[in-house]
Amino acid sequence: MPHLFNAAYLLTLVLATPLLAWRRLVQGKDRSGWKQKLTGRVEPRTEQGPCVWWHAVSVGEVLQLPNLIAAVRERRPDAAHVVTVSTGTGLDVARRKLPDVDVHQAPLDFSWAIDAFLARTRPSVLALVELELWPNLVRRCEAAGVPVAVVNGRLSANSFRGYRRIRPLIRGTFARLGWVGTQTEEYADRFVALGTDPARVAVTGSVKFDGLHVDPANPATQALREAFGLHPAEQVLLAGSTGDPEEAIVLDAYQQIRLTVPDCRLLIAPRHAERFDAVAALVAGRDVAVRRLSRIRSEGGGGRREGKTSADSPISPPSSPLPPHPVLLLDTLGDLSAAWGLATVAFVGGSLNDRGGQNMLEPAAYGAAVTLGPNTRNFADVVAKLTAADAVVEVTDAESLAAAALRFLEDPAERSAIGARAQRVIRENAGATAGTADALVALLPVGGVAADTPLARAA
Repeated sequence: MPHLFNAAYLLTLVLATPLLAWRRLVQGKDRSGWKQKLTGRVEPRTEQGPCVWWHAVSVGEVLQLPNLIAAVRERRPDAAHVVTVSTGTGLDVARRKLPDVDVHQAPLDFSWAIDAFLARTRPSVLALVELELWPNLVRRCEAAGVPVAVVNGRLSANSFRGYRRIRPLIRGTFARLGWVGTQTEEYADRFVALGTDPARVAVTGSVKFDGLHVDPANPATQALREAFGLHPAEQVLLAGSTGDPEEAIVLDAYQQIRLTVPDCRLLIAPRHAERFDAVAALVAGRDVAVRRLSRIRSEGGGGRREGKTSADSPISPPSSPLPPHPVLLLDTLGDLSAAWGLATVAFVGGSLNDRGGQNMLEPAAYGAAVTLGPNTRNFADVVAKLTAADAVVEVTDAESLAAAALRFLEDPAERSAIGARAQRVIRENAGATAGTADALVALLPVGGVAADTPLARAA
């Protein structure tokens, strides 16, 4: 069976080579790491104790790791940790957020790459964050005596339907999972339906409710406030994790907002780094200056500034009934979590296009008034909890976003009330990280890798 998967992967890779080359040359994606992805050859781990191999797909999953790793370290300080990430942006964020952990490009699902990675890192358990399940990965871990766990497990309706169509090929993979902790009962039922032993499935809740910043006076948020030159009393509309065409919708809404609240500031944080320049050009095309965090930092700048700087776009509005503030652009990676603390009103992106939403718990934890579009299928359970508590507002276009934002900008009491309701929802659903860490620690051997396994015999 591994040979069948290897052949299918090789064929796919050959057919995809022109697309991969185009993405690398034109879009700047897939910048490096192909040798490591194809071979699994990383720097060997030198410690002899137990080790948890964490795998995260991209930025969203990476941001769950610091709290999970900290919780395991509290219980097993002797355990080492290795992280793999599938995307370049996720890799960059992981290396910044986890400076004391070995972070690598994830090996592709070729049996030889998985075997090489296992031999060099000698993990005691593999923890897949949310999912990303690959047949050779699970089979080779089983052959090496490494149990595979899924933490903060999520199996969307679309993914479930896709897996069911190839159930004869994938059932053995789900059956080999050693432990699965899911966010909801519905996700647990889907894992079982695909072949996972019900005795190995537990509903832990979502770890995203844990470890959230609640104080906007934290140092990281204050550093961003200083960099952008924002006064503490200034009201900010923050549109985070946005994608096309959401930035244009937000700009239309902001134009309406400023007719009533002229001193409101707008901060946009696009989801993907390759769109930073395009969003800056979009804003400049509205005859409004852009202040980019990357340029502020490269110039060593910060603090309150009057007039324009080289961090701003060169566009000057020819005439306007209101002197425009520069639109602030968060064109850096890994800063959005702290930036949410600047928000008076938050719009969570990926919800007015077809991406399925992004994490709305971070702005909610700060007590911001949270708005989002109707397409939140990737966070349906979280949105249901917030909606039931009247702790989030759904918008559908620029007009409804402007109306919702003005409602909270003009009424501080109502803004505080919706923020308090959201924070209560978060408190009531916290605790998944502790249960997840307990389950992972139970899979760790007392020594290094489990006794009488290929990895133990090779150590």
